[in-house]
Amino acid sequence: MNTIEIKDKTQALSNAELEDLFLSVEWSSGHFPDKLAIAMKNFESVYTAWDGDKLVGLICAMDDGIMTAYVHYLLVRPEYQGRNIGEKLVEKIKGKYKDYLRIVLVAYDEECGFYEHCGFKKGEGASPMFITSLWT
Repeated sequence: MNTIEIKDKTQALSNAELEDLFLSVEWSSGHFPDKLAIAMKNFESVYTAWDGDKLVGLICAMDDGIMTAYVHYLLVRPEYQGRNIGEKLVEKIKGKYKDYLRIVLVAYDEECGFYEHCGFKKGEGASPMFITSLWT
């Protein structure tokens, strides 16, 4: 078992790597690798997890520069889940935004336990809302 290396935004990501990672977790965003590649360049924060030269995980966030950061994606290939990769990626984001007043994310119900384990709390009386053409 190789050691997983966490890299920052300076690590270039190819369309094929992004497509492969996103489709591995069945996220419809993976069907738009050209858009994903542009998005990764535009996010303020991107951390990736690598097993050698294989992209196995990713987290990215956007922020307002001082108060609030929004985690947009966190994904880990299914065969690498359960190895604390997601936790390590969340820790990178928490470290980067430690002086911000709020870090926000939208979690699917089945993933809330993971995020609570990482220190997030469910917002009472709050519901995520979307206008989207993505199906997952």
